[in-house]
Amino acid sequence: MKTFGDWLASPWRRSVLAALAGALPVFAFPAPSLWWFAYVALVPWILLTRSAPTGRRAAHDGWFGGLGFMLAVHSWLVPSLSVFIVVIAALLGALWAPWGWLVRRFLGGVPSPRRGAAALLVLPSGWLMVELVRSWQGLGGPWGLLGSTQWQVEPALRLASVGGVWLLSFLVVAVNVAAAVLVSVREVRVPAVAGLVATAAATSAAWVWSPRPDVDGSVRIAVVQPGVIAGDDSGVRRFDREERLTRQLAGRHVDLIAWGESSVGFDLGKRPDLARRIAALSKETGADILVNVDAERSDKPGIYKSSILVGPKGLTGDRYDKMRLVPFGEYIPFRSLLGWATSVGKAAGVDRRHGTEQVVMSVGHALRVGPLICFETAFPDMSRHLAQDGADVLLAQSSTSSFQHSWAPEQHATLAALRTAETGRPMVHATLTGVSAVYGPSGERVGPWLGTGASTTRVYDVPLAHGITPYVRYGDWPVQGSLLILALVCVGEGMRAFRLRRTAPRPLVPPARTVHESPARPGR
Repeated sequence: MKTFGDWLASPWRRSVLAALAGALPVFAFPAPSLWWFAYVALVPWILLTRSAPTGRRAAHDGWFGGLGFMLAVHSWLVPSLSVFIVVIAALLGALWAPWGWLVRRFLGGVPSPRRGAAALLVLPSGWLMVELVRSWQGLGGPWGLLGSTQWQVEPALRLASVGGVWLLSFLVVAVNVAAAVLVSVREVRVPAVAGLVATAAATSAAWVWSPRPDVDGSVRIAVVQPGVIAGDDSGVRRFDREERLTRQLAGRHVDLIAWGESSVGFDLGKRPDLARRIAALSKETGADILVNVDAERSDKPGIYKSSILVGPKGLTGDRYDKMRLVPFGEYIPFRSLLGWATSVGKAAGVDRRHGTEQVVMSVGHALRVGPLICFETAFPDMSRHLAQDGADVLLAQSSTSSFQHSWAPEQHATLAALRTAETGRPMVHATLTGVSAVYGPSGERVGPWLGTGASTTRVYDVPLAHGITPYVRYGDWPVQGSLLILALVCVGEGMRAFRLRRTAPRPLVPPARTVHESPARPGR
């Protein structure tokens, strides 16, 4: 009678199972948003990998699990990239191969209590390195970081103010490791329970001792969301609708009006008539208007996505050019080699150009705003730098019109909650088609979301807070600590290999010599 172990002996069956196990954490992300599931979602993947017969097989389990994870978290890209998304997921999934090896090294067989305790630090550190590497903009950016599943959990948001989303990812993985040990390795249950207690103690300490943002005022910011507008003349019709909606804000005493990403499809230098129409709206409503232009610039070559501030007298001169572009969506890396992606999906036909520096804009009413565009909200360092540069409010302009019926709009909108908790600054997430959302300086929701079907305006009373969070002050210290832990692991493994080589038994009889005075080779 075949056992489950015999069934797993097939490399292909094991690989498929690893991919399915790796995909499980997707249910902790929005839109399902089962945040609690994140704390056990990795357990099947860990249990499978620790049972691998060899370190090489464990690395394969890590690779295929990473493939499943990347496919699940980025499934909303299938309509745009088609089968090319499988290629990308397979390449990025390879980042989890060393993590799979570490799982078997520290939890394989019957680990000692010392190895089990070390796993609670080493495996989260290894996971964090995977998140760090794939967060590089050229590899797609930090979309789907495990810690971002905790966007609506107040204690987790308090931890984010201390160590950012990195600390949340570390602790979530540590809890998964402890849970896997509890259900599979009786000998290491004591350190596993100790790890869970330590995690609870760290969360409680952060809750009590980390500084809370002190709300010291508020500002009224209006979001203009025109909704889906398709067709060859969509740029003209979208502008007309945004103009009508914005005019409704007259007399509402707003301090700033935000339009979504690509809200203006024409360069305002080439279309002064549009600039005058926006300036007239600013004068009528009594507020500056932050628009977003996606067009070829008149003052330099190339297409840019730019946040541009318009006041009652016209363009104020404040402009931010998007720095971190979406691979394949806004440009194709190594286009000469990968340009064929345009033939199998909706990859960018023309590369956008990127900006060179972040900008903090003074928008009147003594308000300083730090703009971000689209998936730049996924990068913790960008909002952190804006807070350091004196931004009172973070303002993201986005558009998810290509992914209306997927989980992408909800995932995107919730990233702002993490950025506010990390920086202690409120954030407005304004989109063309939803989900538009606003969060206070502790990550709490302010007012209702504007869903993907909305075509309207909404005014939010956004609470303001100042001061510096530990994360803004000390930066990515969980990443640096994980690097140190993994460096110590490498040193330990090197010393272990050296000792094994030194203590290996030597042959009792010298090898036979051939007539050419070289050792004989068996089987020749």
